[in-house]
Amino acid sequence: MGSECFLRKPLNYPVARCDESIVDNYHGVAISDPYRWLEDPDSDEVKEYVEKQNKLTESVLQDCDFRERLREKLTRSFDYPRYGCPFRKGNKYFYFHNPGLQAHPILYMQNSLDEEGDVLLDPNGLSEDGTVALRVYEVSRDAKYLAYGLSCSGSDWLTIRVVCVDAKTIELDELSWVKFTCISWTHDSNGFFYCRFPAPGERENMDAGTEVNVNHNHQLYYHFLGTKQSEDILCWNNLESPTDILEAKLSDDGKYLLMNICKGATHLNKFYCCDLSTLPNGLEGHRGKGLLPFVKVIDDFEAYYEAIANDDIMFTFLTNKDAPRNKLVRVDIKKPSTWIEIVQESDHDVIESVQPINGNQMIVSYLSDCKHVLQIRDLKSGDLLHKLPIDIGSVDYISARRQDSVFFVKFSSFITPGVVYQYDLKDNVPKMKVLRQSLVPGFNKADYHANQVFVRNKDGTLVPLFIVARKDIVLDGSHPCLLYGYGGYGVSLTPSFDITRVVLARHLGVIYCVANIRGGGEYGEEWHQGGSLSNKQNCFNDFISAAEYLVSMGYTNPSKLCIEGGSNGGILIGACINQRPDLFGCALAHAGVMDMLRYHKFTIGHAWVPEFGCSDAEGDFHCLIKYSPVHNVKRPWEDPLIRATQYPSTMLLTADHDDRVVPLHTLKLLATMQHELCTSVKNSPQTNPIIGRISSKSGHGCGSSTQKKIEESVDCYSFMAQMLDASWID
Repeated sequence: MGSECFLRKPLNYPVARCDESIVDNYHGVAISDPYRWLEDPDSDEVKEYVEKQNKLTESVLQDCDFRERLREKLTRSFDYPRYGCPFRKGNKYFYFHNPGLQAHPILYMQNSLDEEGDVLLDPNGLSEDGTVALRVYEVSRDAKYLAYGLSCSGSDWLTIRVVCVDAKTIELDELSWVKFTCISWTHDSNGFFYCRFPAPGERENMDAGTEVNVNHNHQLYYHFLGTKQSEDILCWNNLESPTDILEAKLSDDGKYLLMNICKGATHLNKFYCCDLSTLPNGLEGHRGKGLLPFVKVIDDFEAYYEAIANDDIMFTFLTNKDAPRNKLVRVDIKKPSTWIEIVQESDHDVIESVQPINGNQMIVSYLSDCKHVLQIRDLKSGDLLHKLPIDIGSVDYISARRQDSVFFVKFSSFITPGVVYQYDLKDNVPKMKVLRQSLVPGFNKADYHANQVFVRNKDGTLVPLFIVARKDIVLDGSHPCLLYGYGGYGVSLTPSFDITRVVLARHLGVIYCVANIRGGGEYGEEWHQGGSLSNKQNCFNDFISAAEYLVSMGYTNPSKLCIEGGSNGGILIGACINQRPDLFGCALAHAGVMDMLRYHKFTIGHAWVPEFGCSDAEGDFHCLIKYSPVHNVKRPWEDPLIRATQYPSTMLLTADHDDRVVPLHTLKLLATMQHELCTSVKNSPQTNPIIGRISSKSGHGCGSSTQKKIEESVDCYSFMAQMLDASWID
């Protein structure tokens, strides 16, 4: 059982061509890149390599005892109804619903909350295998039209289409080369604003999912309904800063076009505003007259600014300017030198979101020790009016309009499936009721407990750690444990329900843990900055401290501990197995950015430079080279400072259509680990498997079908169970 089966059955790893002639000079330091050839996903050699790796992985997974049992349990467990928050447009309500095992949620509409919903758009009919997904959508203010963006096979590239709501007919409009955008209709429903990149000159489609070219020059356009994309109006195009990312939306009153110009994937943006009422003949009359006349209200990257509401020229903003846990301010955009503070920064909690409601009130969502708290405040004065009752957990979504007194909140926790609450502020005391609730057959939350502890890192920092387990466990160090982390971009990990984790706890006795390490946004911008750029090592230290805590307190032991993370969290896993291979029994790294010296050269990687730094800068290079997963694989049996004879059992995952973190990252780390630890060493002590799972017609995880999620979970966690020598519990 466990990894011992592989001690008796050594793996026959594919041999990757090692080209020692490729050496780069980074500020006087020679760095070899022997697997540079893996950066070309269109080459036959790379395709053959991927095929061999998948065959090897399948041979390993076939030996995992619980694979089919896990598949059956997960498929059955996913078959429960899930609901999204209703949102209102015109005189209609819209909501998403998945009755169970549908590949994607279905968009319904209804005239009142009491009547049965009518299907408006079912993405499941757009492809036989569920690989076409709805990724962005917006209903016009009068509820006449729905504009929506579809992606194919998990790609970030979208195609925007339009449907007439009442007739449910697809319009002729079709917009391509769209990426990283929202859709914002003008109030006359004549068209909408959206963002896109210029079309590549050489290639007409990317169905192969192999695009790695850098994405530059994000552009803002306006599309008139019923016209060709070639006739769209170019509203903004900043050729002097080709790496900027644009965000644009219309103000609630429909008068102003609001644009954030973002410095990569950071919490820094400029804020520009265009008064559309000043266009002499409207948008149609602006054709051929150049870019829109934006007023540069904030024209430097000093902080984050989000426009919350406006009363003509008086705008309310959420910002972290001189307030790392955020505050609310107001300004006359014609006199932007004077800012009035209306809600101060909290001493401890983070203002995560604000939405106007009920005329002159606002819903303020705070993050308090990684859990959400909701308040109603006065929009003008900022005064606290009500604290809304809500359980300990996460507010996944808030649906509200300023002109309504009713709004909706989607809530979940580690042991609470999704609940949609309806609040009404019409009277002095807010009224709350459960509108919809997901019930999971066979799941009883009373059988589990979810605790939060605070782990002290070696530098004295207290790191929050959630621990979810069956109530009847004994802390004797014998339990399989799954520790998850992310730690980047100011993204906060909050308690959320995942049926897969429930199945692991119920049938494999797994303890599931989430570490809220630095780099995230759980305590505001200071917490984020504490784990970015030259401070990135803090992320790994925090995560390692959480793992050591779980071992020291008797939850698990190193041979029973699996670590998992994806994307930025994939870097976390890659770095931690390099630095502490003795501490883990298994590792699952999903779509990690593994080559930190070259990541900025592919697709949207340049947007991550403010988070990680760039090897082109000497100071950044010396930081990146210390933890870049590809460049720090070492044989632990040759290092007396490492208390391990081998790396943990490792599965590296990627997807052929991932055009965000392109597959080359995973492939290069896979080739490096297999070569350094296995194929180049006679009688290598590395008997724990190092395998890769490269899925087809999949992307970075966004828009994955239910079946794709189940298949990946089955492979990941049956591998984990075998490596940790877990036992099945009926």
